[in-house]
Amino acid sequence: MLDSEAIQAILPHRYPFLLVDRIEELDPGKQAVGIKNVTANEPFFPGHFPGRPVMPGVLIVEALAQTAGILVGEEGSDKIPMFMGIDKARFRRPVVPGDQLRLEVEVLHMRRNVCKVSGKAYVGEELAAEANIMATLVDR
Repeated sequence: MLDSEAIQAILPHRYPFLLVDRIEELDPGKQAVGIKNVTANEPFFPGHFPGRPVMPGVLIVEALAQTAGILVGEEGSDKIPMFMGIDKARFRRPVVPGDQLRLEVEVLHMRRNVCKVSGKAYVGEELAAEANIMATLVDR
């Protein structure tokens, strides 16, 4: 539904910190599904960990937060989403080169410019990570 160019029109993130490759489903204000293709060329793999590359959990959560930012953000808006907090983060399996993360986020509640979402990251049918994330919209 949204490619990298459309994502960059909403989010301020750029390489190497843009962690969503495309949005496959988007129901504005309700839910979204993003994709992150995890390649061996990711800049974090040489140091995390040499000989056994694993995507850092904090970056999986960031990919979920970016997907949530797309869910609540708008192209051309003078507002950008900013991460506020995280609750109930759990990591269920390692994410390694060659995996594809399916990033599912759903709005739990939204009030003014503050949103709380439930996020789950899957590799295939297997849950890799989950967290509740809070974000706010601030002036660009």
